[in-house]
Amino acid sequence: MKAVQISKPGGDLEVVERSIPEPGRGQVRIKVEACGICHSDALVKEGHWPGIQYPRVPGHEIAGRIDKVGADVTKWKAGDRVGVGWHGGHCFECEPCRRGDFINCKFEKITAIHLDGGYQEYMIVPAEAVALIPNDLPADEAAPLLCAGITVYNALRNSGAHAGDLVAVQGIGGLGHLGIQYARQMGFHTVAIGRGGDKEALAKKLGAHDYIDTSAGAPAESLQKLGGAHVVLATAPDSKSMSALIDGLGPNGTLMVVGAGFESLTVTPIQLISGSKTVRGWASGTARDSQDTLEFSALSGVRPMIERYPLEKAAEAYNQMITGKARFRVVLTI
Repeated sequence: MKAVQISKPGGDLEVVERSIPEPGRGQVRIKVEACGICHSDALVKEGHWPGIQYPRVPGHEIAGRIDKVGADVTKWKAGDRVGVGWHGGHCFECEPCRRGDFINCKFEKITAIHLDGGYQEYMIVPAEAVALIPNDLPADEAAPLLCAGITVYNALRNSGAHAGDLVAVQGIGGLGHLGIQYARQMGFHTVAIGRGGDKEALAKKLGAHDYIDTSAGAPAESLQKLGGAHVVLATAPDSKSMSALIDGLGPNGTLMVVGAGFESLTVTPIQLISGSKTVRGWASGTARDSQDTLEFSALSGVRPMIERYPLEKAAEAYNQMITGKARFRVVLTI
């Protein structure tokens, strides 16, 4: 089979030939049909995650069909349309797992970090990492929903917001363009926050009721004029921009952070105490959460905006993503 691997930290994406792997006990083999390219793939390419063993195949937004099942697998069978996301399995035995909190498993496996990912024609994954894809959702559109999609969908549905509440989505990019769609379909008063008036038309097309241009004034003031946000979903990894939105929260409002950055947020205790505000982070979710995301997307019509590349052009596709030129998700079709 063909695979695209990275041989060492900082190395190139190389197209190689590999033997088709066999599933072990509790594992399934997937014939990959599409794999999204996510900004987090840079962790693998550049070696930023400690302990990665090379060569490694990147890719954690995978859609395809089960090709073969290993021993003791009863849930899945050959031919099932399935997907795999960031969460690549759990131990079932640690304290979080015993409480059903699998996403916080102490020994969590991460797809493409602890096991080879989806930049290849076949892959092996633990059976508990697999989500069913609805028949009416094409593989290339399902793939980005298994990371970008679940990240914003799961955060919104766990944010405490109810239909009719004002929910603002900061950033209109790979995460944000999906967050706006989900917020609208969940019945929230949806406000998109971006930089520049040229993004307003797209934001409204995606479902935003209102648009706030951060270059035209303080976005927190604009949110307060709308009544204050019950939730601000922060998708763009810019800590300064996130921090500027805390004063735009209404009473008991939450800044829900999903855009992963390394810079510190700036917030004072008085900002949180006044109005009983909260700053919260949210991880993506388990395979069941992925399946919920896919089912809701199929039902509501939420779809990613994608650019397609063949597997052989993975390096070109990765460059399109990492330079910020993609609008908005890049998908390898296999």
